[in-house]
Amino acid sequence: MAITNFIPTLWSETLYTELEKDYVGVRLCFRDFEGEIRGEGDRVKICGVGPVTVFDYKKNQDMPAAEVLSDTERTLVIDQAKGFNFFLDSIDLAQSKKGLMQAAMKEASGALSDVADRFVYSLTDDSVEEVTNDNVTSTSIISTLADARRILMEHNVPNSAKISLEVPPAIEQKLVLAKVLRSTDNVEALGRGYIGSFMGFDVYVSNNIQKEGDAFRCIARTGRAIAFAEQVSAVKAYEPELRHGDAVKGLHLYGAKIVYPKEMVFLNLTPGEESQI
Repeated sequence: MAITNFIPTLWSETLYTELEKDYVGVRLCFRDFEGEIRGEGDRVKICGVGPVTVFDYKKNQDMPAAEVLSDTERTLVIDQAKGFNFFLDSIDLAQSKKGLMQAAMKEASGALSDVADRFVYSLTDDSVEEVTNDNVTSTSIISTLADARRILMEHNVPNSAKISLEVPPAIEQKLVLAKVLRSTDNVEALGRGYIGSFMGFDVYVSNNIQKEGDAFRCIARTGRAIAFAEQVSAVKAYEPELRHGDAVKGLHLYGAKIVYPKEMVFLNLTPGEESQI
């Protein structure tokens, strides 16, 4: 059966599934949006409400009038459009084992997810507080993370909130050497970048963390600090006119925005040398 006989929506769903498996930074964003993204430049409205005032209740006395909550609205712009277009020669398809095209789709999803994760990690906002450690060791990393958690707590992030800490392998190594990570037997979680927990953080490792000079800009955040919206658009299998073989092309549209800057901290971390005993 020619690849062009496959249903386009099936290819889109396959790509979505593979993207979800590869995401780290994107998967930890807030992504619960309604509406359809039709193209680059579309906008997604993120609505919220203001704080609720608590009052003293007194028996046999009327309560204050119902408080009118102020609503908030932020706009997330879908300003990223990334495409792919790959071809497999019919000779390669004939001589290969079954599943070569599916393997190629996995490669495409891996490349797209890396680009999307790097975009999420490139976001910045002057309202986000920062913690800096120019000599991160297995000893100093603990106080640095304590500083980041203190900032989040001072911003009224509740203790019950799920907080992620996203670091590169060089910082993961310091946490491993510090012997502070609580491991997990969840194979699925480990396959998605999760390496353990410490001090209220769920720790994830990614090669896509931003780096400036020798310093990595790691992130501690709640699940709603960054919003992300995406659509896999126009995935199509086709046969190139002047070639014998099959090809697939598609478009990945998305945007991301820091919407709760007080619920995240940037950690500028430079790995240092461990002291020799």
